[in-house]
Amino acid sequence: MAKTRRLISENLGLVDAVIEVTDARIPFSSKNPELGKLIAGKPSVLLLNKCDAADEAETRRWLEVYRKRGLGAVDTDCKSGKNVSKVLPLIKESLKDRISVWEQRGMTGRPIRLMIVGIPNVGKSALINRLAGSKRAKVEDRPGVTRGKQWIKLSESFELLDTPGVLAPKFESKSTGLSLAFTGAIKDDILDVETLALMFIQKLRSVCPSAIFLRYGVECDELSDLEVFEAIGKKRGFLVSGGEINYERTAVMLLDEFRSQKLGRITLEPAEAEYDAF
Repeated sequence: MAKTRRLISENLGLVDAVIEVTDARIPFSSKNPELGKLIAGKPSVLLLNKCDAADEAETRRWLEVYRKRGLGAVDTDCKSGKNVSKVLPLIKESLKDRISVWEQRGMTGRPIRLMIVGIPNVGKSALINRLAGSKRAKVEDRPGVTRGKQWIKLSESFELLDTPGVLAPKFESKSTGLSLAFTGAIKDDILDVETLALMFIQKLRSVCPSAIFLRYGVECDELSDLEVFEAIGKKRGFLVSGGEINYERTAVMLLDEFRSQKLGRITLEPAEAEYDAF
């Protein structure tokens, strides 16, 4: 991660503006606090990506939070292409004074150079491919795919510097680490997936309890988190010899179904006053 931070710092002088990509399901935890320090003073636009997987009303509230603080922000979804067409015009608007100076100096037609940054697995590569109109960046649904910097020509007017996803060296809180783990920004093989799934149930019950009943037919009101977990396993028939629950299989299924949107549009971090994403 230190190498990526150094890469961003060393190349910041080559670009005119920065696009920061976050995950609309976890707007607070997916906004790396270090990036704000690294790109200080450089015009930037914030994308709440994967918005089609997040609660629409909560996304609107988050956008309002950012805009009230003077930050250009837009909700996007790289899979459907939703609002991707708004990104480059928003960048151009943020640079209108600088573009005017270029034109006065006879630099008409100079391409705007951008840097795209964000933590792993927020959809940066898929977004780049949408902006470029073709597959220019490698895309996989797992963190850590982009390995080094690469310049990508989006059009005659825009050039973009892609960088590997970068996480903060340490999480500000346990809840931040959990949010990143729930969405897959942290690789599952370094975590206890059963414990993670149990904590996901606890989180889901607080932000969208109806999702459990609608998807699995499990009433949660009188049950503990563990009992809800076991009831889901039984509903799916994930049993081993003796009728015991297959906890690992149940855990993997539960997290996979959240990440693939089978539980519906869910925002794990509502736009509440306690969050300070800057």
